Amino acid sequence: MFKDSLNTSSQPLFGRLLTAMVTPFTDKGEVDRQAVQTLASDLVDRGHDGLIVCGTTGEYSTMTDEENEEVFRLVKEAVGDRAKIVAGVGSNDTAHTLHLASRAEAVGVDGLLLVTPYYNKPTQAGLEAHFRTVADAVTTPVMLYDIPGRAGVPVTPAVYRALADHENIVAVKDAKADFAAATEVMETTDLVFYSGDDGLTLPWLAMGAAGLVSVTAQVTPEHFRQLIDATVTGDLVTAQRLHLELAPVVRATMSRVPGCVAAKQIMHWQGRIPSPAVRLPHVAATEAEVALMRQDLENSVIAQSLTA
Repeated sequence: MFKDSLNTSSQPLFGRLLTAMVTPFTDKGEVDRQAVQTLASDLVDRGHDGLIVCGTTGEYSTMTDEENEEVFRLVKEAVGDRAKIVAGVGSNDTAHTLHLASRAEAVGVDGLLLVTPYYNKPTQAGLEAHFRTVADAVTTPVMLYDIPGRAGVPVTPAVYRALADHENIVAVKDAKADFAAATEVMETTDLVFYSGDDGLTLPWLAMGAAGLVSVTAQVTPEHFRQLIDATVTGDLVTAQRLHLELAPVVRATMSRVPGCVAAKQIMHWQGRIPSPAVRLPHVAATEAEVALMRQDLENSVIAQSLTA
């Protein structure tokens, strides 16, 4: 059942390069509507096929349902049909997830991102029931998000196989880096895999992933676009070079502070969002953390294009 994910003659349902987009806030912590639309349009203009809206990096968990729906709508208005919009509607409460999914579908998004229920630590049977219950209730394609580092439990290959025949469950964002388990799922199902680890984009694509759902790609869209395109066309030399050049940027964005904090700070330096504000429990990077981020970027040959 394995599909040729890197076949250049076809484009995966959600595209190959997607960003887990931040939600710009004002200095007062309110959703900055203009900045949301400007950023969404900029990301598409610079090579993104799709946008994950109100995911973890979008700080959905500190936003009201009304704010999440508004951001879905703002991004939809900004990019129209130029890119796929995948709405983060996951939570650790199945009933709440169903409510968010209904609101996202009313906006007309192209996909729904369902994270593994976190904190509850359900059994594998519970995970399957959660995902199936939501998929049964919607008509929009679903991307499952497997991130045991946050959720506390992984999704096993057996659960993926059980869910793979559901007509609405089509893709996986994998952030657990279990290549053996992913290989088994790719071999035995038609689920489309996306890397959820920015620094592992090249190995994920090499083993059959269709593309990347990234935090760092919103900081430097063109370079991730080039990395993906080089891998898809078989230009391994270029792909390896870009993989190494991007490593310090990935560290700056993903290793020093939470991704939303770092991405907002760097894009504020770039002049692409007006404020780096985040909502509690996130806080701004400290001076020491900022210094480490700056040092990471200075160690990258592409750093001059990243910060002012």
